[in-house]
Amino acid sequence: MQISDTIADMLTRIRNAGTAGHASCEIPASNVKKAIAQILLEEGYISRVEMIADDKQGKIKITLKYAAKKPVISGIKRISRPGLRVYADKENLPKVLGGLGIAIVSTSHGIMTEKKARNEGIGGEVLAYVW
Repeated sequence: MQISDTIADMLTRIRNAGTAGHASCEIPASNVKKAIAQILLEEGYISRVEMIADDKQGKIKITLKYAAKKPVISGIKRISRPGLRVYADKENLPKVLGGLGIAIVSTSHGIMTEKKARNEGIGGEVLAYVW
């Protein structure tokens, strides 16, 4: 099955797994998805990221985190799409829920949260919001 927006597919798999109460979900691997999963791990939205090697591109196994039987990720939304790219310069980086959530930004220095991009003084493409 050909998927045109692989990041949106990743975010949808995470959202659906959390809604269904699954312990983990598997996603086809890529470097961008690995970077996004690592950010979610560092920010405390998921509990574990595991790389699974197979004869193709590999898989990323994401173990979800729950608090009081509810997923820690209450919302995850794709912002920039292949048909409509969304960019923000260093002055206009978004704040999600007044700073309670994170925005994942693809910059010239790699994929990072909007807080880190703001500290480094760079802008980029706004990939997703997580809260």
